[in-house]
Amino acid sequence: MSSPRHRPPTGPVGFFRCRALSAAALCVALAACGGGGGGGGGGGGSPAPAPSPAPPPPAPRPAVFDNTLALGRSLFNDTNLSLNRSLACATCHNPGHALIDNRLDAHGRVSAVSRGDDGSSLGDRNAPTASYARFTPEFTRGRRERFNSQRSAYEGFIGGFFLDGRARTLADQAKGPLLSRIEMGMPDRRAVAERIAENADYVAAFKRFFGENIFDDATRVFDATADSIAAFERSAEFSSFDSRYDKSLRGEYRYDPLSKAARGRALFFSQQFTNCATCHQLRPQGHAEETFSGYEYHNVGVPVNEQVRALNGIDAGFIDPGLAQNPLVPQDQRAAQLGKYKVPTLRNVAVTGPYMHNGVFRELATVVMFYDQFFEGSRFPRNPETGAPWRAPLHTDNLALTELRDGRRMTVDDVEAMVCFMRTLTDERFEPLIKENGVVCN
Repeated sequence: MSSPRHRPPTGPVGFFRCRALSAAALCVALAACGGGGGGGGGGGGSPAPAPSPAPPPPAPRPAVFDNTLALGRSLFNDTNLSLNRSLACATCHNPGHALIDNRLDAHGRVSAVSRGDDGSSLGDRNAPTASYARFTPEFTRGRRERFNSQRSAYEGFIGGFFLDGRARTLADQAKGPLLSRIEMGMPDRRAVAERIAENADYVAAFKRFFGENIFDDATRVFDATADSIAAFERSAEFSSFDSRYDKSLRGEYRYDPLSKAARGRALFFSQQFTNCATCHQLRPQGHAEETFSGYEYHNVGVPVNEQVRALNGIDAGFIDPGLAQNPLVPQDQRAAQLGKYKVPTLRNVAVTGPYMHNGVFRELATVVMFYDQFFEGSRFPRNPETGAPWRAPLHTDNLALTELRDGRRMTVDDVEAMVCFMRTLTDERFEPLIKENGVVCN
């Protein structure tokens, strides 16, 4: 999606205003010009010519954007909002690929972490999908009742944006990458406002939607930019609810009762056989707006991604603090939050790998087997992607063993059934992206 044409603004633009002299100022009233004053009987020179009529005011610019959603769509896709004009929000949340960063690494696979606008910086966390993000509650501490779980309730931190919840709202989240040194790299809010002001269509829209004088204050422009992006992210383009699972709720699709997907669905929503719904079910079964996340925070024992650490230069011994680094968490409660990350949505999960907060697993079946290892007698003592035993967790003191052991160990057929069900959570337009990867769903 291309952004509107760029041309310099034609009128005054607030904090870097250039005032042109008006036509009226240039046509100062002419005093008696050239010769003789008048009196009585004689006539001195020709009368002064009448001033030229003032030019008509310029016609108003046609509106390019009908509303802030349309403006936000353009801003979301605009690479000019990064320092080197190479990165947009859409780069790391590609609307054509389930809103993840699907750029490839040196091995031709989707990269576990994103590369920044400078062309070299690599993060340490996987960019999660932005799909269905509008349903994420603001960051808070509270209690959540669970469904289809032997563990009836959760008490702790809930919601917020980024994997550690450090942004309260969707608009707050939109601001972060713009000013991040290793992401879009803009030095400050004023720099973002100046990039907005380069585009005459943006200038007209910002004045129309946010006030004629908005460019008098760079912070207001920056906030309006984030608000517009958030308006776009709240649209149906990010949460279409048209997967096969959604269609089954509306009677538009029927799971074959003998299929792996139907069996996986039964396992997922069971109270005794799996622990998936413990953390990945928000509403009572059959609700039309299930996002498949309770937005809780847990340490599930994810190991360090050694391949990423070898590339981004972060010491392999570094322990990502997770929720503990969130400034919204009271200082005296942070130690207990080490290694916890927000439970992600399972919407589009079949096409949003690599998985976990650091992209350490490439296949969805691997993730299911990883969780099974916490059951005594697990049939999956090794990581199928490496052939080696599962590596140690980054943090061991506060593992969510209560949740991880809420269920029973699985079989190979169970794993395949779960993967097949989760494939049915894929939005219709992303279904062509599904790859079998060894799991054939009948």
